Amino acid sequence: MTETTKTIRLNNGVEMPLLGLGVYKALGNDAQQAVSCALEHGYRLIDTASVYKNEDGVGRALSSSSIPREELFITTKVWNTAQRLGDIEGAFQRSLERLGLSYVDLYLIHWPVPGCYLETWRTLERLYHSGRVRAIGVSNFEIRHLETLSQISDITPAVNQIEVHPLCSHSELVSYCQEHGIAVQAYSPLARGAYRNKEVLLQIGRQYGKSSIQAGLRWMLQKNISVIPKAVQPEHIMANADVWDFELNDIEMQAIDALNENYRTSDPPEDMQ
Repeated sequence: MTETTKTIRLNNGVEMPLLGLGVYKALGNDAQQAVSCALEHGYRLIDTASVYKNEDGVGRALSSSSIPREELFITTKVWNTAQRLGDIEGAFQRSLERLGLSYVDLYLIHWPVPGCYLETWRTLERLYHSGRVRAIGVSNFEIRHLETLSQISDITPAVNQIEVHPLCSHSELVSYCQEHGIAVQAYSPLARGAYRNKEVLLQIGRQYGKSSIQAGLRWMLQKNISVIPKAVQPEHIMANADVWDFELNDIEMQAIDALNENYRTSDPPEDMQ
């Protein structure tokens, strides 16, 4: 196992890489080229979603790769519209077709649509039992959503994908998930560059010959939080993976903890507000 493929064991025994590539807003050839580059440089987790409109580009990159399917970890998500229409099975099948896969490793409920997400979860359970999904989970779920879910299902989500970075630590939610066997995966872990010039992170990075961004990613990894930074440029894809040869000490971890200001890079979609 290379450092880039270090994993976290999910609550059903499936191993998920701690580091992956996010492809949000990477369209057409950008998504295909980014995934191909990431795979060449050791990435094995690729995170997409039906609403990103790039599953086909991800699929083309996967089909052109010589990496065995069992070594890859592919995540996609069901969007709000499909939940409201009750078309989860159809949406899932269309995602598989665009990806050119017979199964995905992780399928997530993208948002907890009120009045819908419990029934959506029941459909995900059926997909899981069918063998077309190796693990099921959620995204953007708060503690109240997770507790409601636990009342109607014996299957605990394997993952909760939420926004986490040094400016948005979500410490209470992260602790709740980890205490209940739910792996936390950070989307927008780079905060779209919002902490790039934070002096604390710049100083910590300099101690190890790293950037502020690499210090921020390392902070999350040491909290056993999986990260899926979005990147399309090869230099950024490689830099985001260069986070395994140093370790932050307790004082540095606490200094980054103190940067939290509950800063979000994006608002919930309009149909969730």
